[in-house]
Amino acid sequence: MLSVVIPAHNEAALIGPCLNSVRVAASHPGLGGERVLIVVVADGCSDLTETIAVSCGALVLSTSKRNVGSARDLGARLAIAHEARWLAFTDADTTVHADWLVKQLECATDAVCGVITVSDWTGHHAETRADFVTTYRDVEGHRHVHGANLGLSAIAYEAAGGFQPLTFNEDVALVQALTDHGFSIAWTNKVRVDTSARTESRTPRGFGATLRAVSEKLKAGPAGPLSAHARYVRSGHADTASEAQGNEQMLGAP
Repeated sequence: MLSVVIPAHNEAALIGPCLNSVRVAASHPGLGGERVLIVVVADGCSDLTETIAVSCGALVLSTSKRNVGSARDLGARLAIAHEARWLAFTDADTTVHADWLVKQLECATDAVCGVITVSDWTGHHAETRADFVTTYRDVEGHRHVHGANLGLSAIAYEAAGGFQPLTFNEDVALVQALTDHGFSIAWTNKVRVDTSARTESRTPRGFGATLRAVSEKLKAGPAGPLSAHARYVRSGHADTASEAQGNEQMLGAP
């Protein structure tokens, strides 16, 4: 069995399309009919997130930790308890491609780090979109780490210690642990998702926070020491040059 784990905090407006896309990916003929368990971890939700998730066929786990690392780990542990052999992670403001799960498995590695695209730039200046499009490394061998587009075997997950209870960079910490344990990782742009460009991010250094920082820098003038590659090197979550460059070095980016 495979599993898809999605943390969510008050995502009633977006969780439906996310889950619909996951259901399409779960029914891909390339999976040969293997069951896919969809787990939504509703973290501190006060809206209709849980109701919508249940109506879409997801198994919902409620928590009030307000911690994305803990939420991802709770979902992963539940999936493993249901005997899932492969864990795929995405976010509630994201839609996955129809071949998302198939492409992960085709990599035949212990873990897979995919890429993101943004199709709706409503509310952003053209310069912000242009900055992302021209500087994000949508190539094989990238070094982006996205909690919204990550997959790994249950064996690797448990051996690496799983997601740590971090409010941000929980995805980077897990990939670093996988690297430290010698697990094979595919850094591929064949595994794709489309994510939201909202600036009201659910984590303090999420993709939305980075987009806000980029917009501010562009308004202020030339980006200066913040290199194009460093800007989005770890899933677009790094919002300062020093943090981005530190993560780039940690993940062994070329």
